[in-house]
Amino acid sequence: MKERIGNDYRHTIYACYIGFVTQAVVINFAPLLFVRFGVEFDIPLEKITLLATVNFLVQLITDAVSPLLINRFGYRSQAVLAHVLCGAGLISMTFLPGLFKDPSAGLIISVVIYSIGAGLIEVINNPLVESCPTGEREAALSLLHSFYCWGQVFTVIVSTLFFFLFGLGRWRILAVLWAAVPLINSVYFLFVPINEPKSASHSGSRSVFRQKYFYIFCLMMIFAGATEHAMCQWASSFTETALGVSKTAGDILGPCLFAACCGTARLLNAKFGSSRSLMPLMGIGASLCAVSFAAASLSPFPAVGLAACGLCGIGTGILWPGTCSLASERFEGTSASLSAYLALAGDIGCSLGPTVSGFVSSGLEGNIRYGMAASIIFPLMFACIILALRVRSKKTP
Repeated sequence: MKERIGNDYRHTIYACYIGFVTQAVVINFAPLLFVRFGVEFDIPLEKITLLATVNFLVQLITDAVSPLLINRFGYRSQAVLAHVLCGAGLISMTFLPGLFKDPSAGLIISVVIYSIGAGLIEVINNPLVESCPTGEREAALSLLHSFYCWGQVFTVIVSTLFFFLFGLGRWRILAVLWAAVPLINSVYFLFVPINEPKSASHSGSRSVFRQKYFYIFCLMMIFAGATEHAMCQWASSFTETALGVSKTAGDILGPCLFAACCGTARLLNAKFGSSRSLMPLMGIGASLCAVSFAAASLSPFPAVGLAACGLCGIGTGILWPGTCSLASERFEGTSASLSAYLALAGDIGCSLGPTVSGFVSSGLEGNIRYGMAASIIFPLMFACIILALRVRSKKTP
């Protein structure tokens, strides 16, 4: 197999694509089973909710410590480890709860295992794709990030069809089937060529903290993550209101519509975008997101909420990968550490967006529209930063 793959870096990129599909699986599969977990294991709602919190916190910690692991052990070993952990976490979820007096402890341990893997994948994928000698780095990154979106759509639809055909009681079988994705990809990573990105020296890695552009890019990642998840987390509710469908159908249609539009935007940018058009496209994308939040919060027509989900998906598609491209272009030679710092900032934003929206909504009669109105600040701030960067770039000879 190794001889057949040779130095064809397309296989490295394919493995990274599957890596983001893996990340989508481990992030989106368990939430589909939250109700089932509560019934089957007699776990109260607050402990079920804790699973999502643990997932977020573990990925944050992984983002912070992963540069040390990558610089010490290399990208290939950490890529393999990440996928093995994702597979192990999914499989352990099928039996660990039965080994504890409190089943939620077994679920939490499983979440911790696969969250470490998902966090490593997030940090590793960008530098690996950027290091491949294929050209068009911005397009490759945008296409790479689209695979998380398609992975999300694929996970939700396939899982829902499986539960419809075979019943929720057989969820353990599906968990094992999903675990095959990362486990097979871990073997793939043993053979793909890896152009090991240059590890930054300790002083070189620390030097980014002394540059203002580093903090600008971190702010952009926070606003990008907050924008994406402030809408994505409420997509289901908008769909239920707009179409009058059940909660299950809303969970499928709303998030899938958002993810499909986001993935399509990233595919189109990969095919037709260029480094020159990157910042203008990011400005347009942020503006579209702001319009979508305004439409969702102000329009008296419920169906506009559904359209806003798709529009925000299109707009947000370029924000995260575009920021990664701009940052990697400015800070050469800090691949692992820079990717980790940006991932950390982005994950903070992913938590901040839904939290702000939820607090505002709950504080104002539980009306989601108020939360959406408050969330408009995130794409507006992103757009302001892009505008300032463009003005500065024009002034700089």
